[in-house]
Amino acid sequence: MTAPIPAQDLRIAEILGRARTAFAEKGFDGASMQDLARSAGMSVGNFYRYFPSKAAMVEALIAADMQEMQADFGQILNSPDPMQMLREMIRYRLYEEAACADDGRVWAEITAAAMRKPEIAALSAQMEQQITGHICTVFARVLGMVDAEAQQRFIGQAQFIVLMVKTAVMTTANTTSMHADLMVQVQRAIDRILDDVLATGKGSDDAR
Repeated sequence: MTAPIPAQDLRIAEILGRARTAFAEKGFDGASMQDLARSAGMSVGNFYRYFPSKAAMVEALIAADMQEMQADFGQILNSPDPMQMLREMIRYRLYEEAACADDGRVWAEITAAAMRKPEIAALSAQMEQQITGHICTVFARVLGMVDAEAQQRFIGQAQFIVLMVKTAVMTTANTTSMHADLMVQVQRAIDRILDDVLATGKGSDDAR
């Protein structure tokens, strides 16, 4: 039986969910602590007990997203076909998250804030590095390499995939059809990268 989630954790998850909406609507700088407290249905004083600053809230948002991402990669590595599962996860992130306007706007706000606030830039970079590492681990598993070798050989490809997904999700297209076409092109580009990784890895195995 799965252990019940503590009420405190549920409350924090609820606060973060409402904060995403507030950041998406008003922006990182535009959303005051009063706005964030109001969105959570709390007094400002009580809200500060959970999050003493907006930077602390961004840290919690990134940690929550990273926890979800780690669970996704755990499923990928345990699947019969990790590369195919990776493709499906990327496709989901492109289409499902892009369809949720709040997520794209929040990440656009965090990215903009990272240019002004070193602590947020460090958190954002850490998350991207972890995702890049997870992708290289998938490559290592598929190609029968140790992680260090996959990191050395394919770190650029993994970083480019992360960049493309992040940029595409943050992009706001003028129309739904334009947005859908953009996602198709991004997916095709990522599929080509993954195909190249497979071909390169298998080619080097044949040469050994």
